[in-house]
Amino acid sequence: MIEINESWFRGVLPRRPRESSKDDYGRVLAVCGAEGYTGAAYFAAQAAVRTGSGIVTLCVPQAIYPILAVKLNEPVIVPYDPAASDGILERAARADALLVGCGLGRSEAAQRLTHELLRQAACPVVVDADGINLLAGHIDVLRSVSQPLVLTPHAGEFSRLTGMEPVPESAAAFAQDSGAVVLLKGYHSTIHTPEGQAFRVMAGNPGMAKGGSGDILAGCILSLLGQGLPAVQAVCAAAWVHSRAGDLCAAQLGEYGMTPTDLLRFLPDALREGA
Repeated sequence: MIEINESWFRGVLPRRPRESSKDDYGRVLAVCGAEGYTGAAYFAAQAAVRTGSGIVTLCVPQAIYPILAVKLNEPVIVPYDPAASDGILERAARADALLVGCGLGRSEAAQRLTHELLRQAACPVVVDADGINLLAGHIDVLRSVSQPLVLTPHAGEFSRLTGMEPVPESAAAFAQDSGAVVLLKGYHSTIHTPEGQAFRVMAGNPGMAKGGSGDILAGCILSLLGQGLPAVQAVCAAAWVHSRAGDLCAAQLGEYGMTPTDLLRFLPDALREGA
């Protein structure tokens, strides 16, 4: 298993040309959030901004649009009607990378939207949190995705999706069976590819075990995919940046008191180490 550490990460990020614009750094789309879960959408979108995306668009249900529109400055916030997904599908067709699932809920409308987005995907896709839960019993939807696909389950989500024990060996088998890059979250998260490669992230701490941290990771992956990094490299680099930011955060604030909001502030420091 290849170790993802500071030495591996250094130099992975492409240098940003002096003569460039927002269009050079990816237009990414995050379909996230539901009533009661505004934080997940916030963390995913803001993490994508912090990781360098040119334009981040966040699609949220109309019911929570006013909350996110006030909280976020950089992303474009677009409300949608959960009963009508045409507008989201059109935006997804123009995106350089797509994220589905953070705080999306488990309604029938959310499941229908998730399945439609995956089946029609025209760009790399990250599926996180509720997006993974909504695929339980529908592995055929995963196999229908023609674009690079990333799944980021924690132990419970992995077991619900696959029926298997959440250990690296199972994640490796599922990656090969499904054709997805699987990031099994935990202490020293592991990453598994359809080709049989395996990576372990040599950073992170228990202070990150708080609601919202995973949404930040999903946003980091989305951003690097949208900037053109190959799927495996984007997942490994994002996982390192996320975990390294958590360690920098814990060093200053402590594992008990640090929050995902704090972790966001340390993403630029972690990124700078690889630039």
